[in-house]
Amino acid sequence: MAAILFTTILTLSALYVPQPLLPVLTAEFGITRETAALLTTIAFVPLSLSPLFYGALLEAVSARRMLRLAVLLLAVSEVLMFLVEPFAGLMTLRLVQGLLIPAMLTSLMTYTSQVTAKSDMARAMAWYIAATILGGFAGRALSGLIASLLHWRFSFLFLGAGLLVAWFWLGRIADAGSLKITRPDKHLIARVLAEPVARTAYAMVFCFFLVFAAVMNYLPFRLTELSSNASEFRIGLAYSGYLMGIAVSLNAVRIHRLCGGPERVMIGGLAMFILALLVMTLPQVTALVGGMFLLCGASFLTHATATGYLNRYMTQYKGVVNGLYVSFYYGGGAIGSYLPGYAYRGFGWGGFIAVLLVVLVIALLLAVHLSRTAALLRPGRELPDL
Repeated sequence: MAAILFTTILTLSALYVPQPLLPVLTAEFGITRETAALLTTIAFVPLSLSPLFYGALLEAVSARRMLRLAVLLLAVSEVLMFLVEPFAGLMTLRLVQGLLIPAMLTSLMTYTSQVTAKSDMARAMAWYIAATILGGFAGRALSGLIASLLHWRFSFLFLGAGLLVAWFWLGRIADAGSLKITRPDKHLIARVLAEPVARTAYAMVFCFFLVFAAVMNYLPFRLTELSSNASEFRIGLAYSGYLMGIAVSLNAVRIHRLCGGPERVMIGGLAMFILALLVMTLPQVTALVGGMFLLCGASFLTHATATGYLNRYMTQYKGVVNGLYVSFYYGGGAIGSYLPGYAYRGFGWGGFIAVLLVVLVIALLLAVHLSRTAALLRPGRELPDL
């Protein structure tokens, strides 16, 4: 399991490693903030589509074999990020990475479920989720540190070296059989989307991750506006609030009990998310960093609650239900990591936050509607025919 968790941390690090570097990339390549932000966006796009299409590609393939191949290719791509000069080349490599990361995440989750006893499944998945959150923070913090000490390109080189270590380590673990992923069926997708609970939950998830991705991607630019001492390392440390997600995710069930159920938790989480954005409008670095802790805790609490809530009501076709969840989640991330930048350019940080607040209010209204809709429906019932 140690090799799987190590690889999971590196996989999520690879997804987010460019974010603290965006201001220095903007200056070095003479590009706009929106163009630099595309380094994140272009990796999110395959993540939003892969749960619906990767099943056909990965059918009957060994989880370990697919994982080792994807890890090796990702390691090579990170080394090339160190070597390639033009920004267009970096964009191309990020697209390749975006295609590889979904295969790695699918393989990691599948292998974990295959080698873990049913009695230990909840504990194993909790560790897996914690590793994904730690990877999101580590990718940002370490890339900022390495860029400050050496050069931003060394962030990719060190990550590539780590992935090579993971590739060798994965060669020592036992094979666990094929991935056994079901081919996506458009009729099943339509049946799931016809359900009011699922449809509302997906829209809510799309909205709140759009906002989360926007803040994560444009935070470095705001920090450089507020402080002339905002080095890549300090920008990376500003993402420390991300670690709130580990505590929140591992204690989600306990929080549900204390708050009177998941419905109240989602509504309260989104209200806390709105408060975090309001705090971040203050023109101080301390307010921005403090708001990050509140924002990350609210986001991951809502995320952890929404996944369990959806699976409680949609007991059929879990692969399609969860695949669509991931698609809407990262679909919101793809849009949020890019388009709000134009509001930032035209109206400043205040206008940027105002746009995000509108989207969050929509998410909050959807959470209230979800609570009312779900109360009228029986959890776990059969889906109707179309």
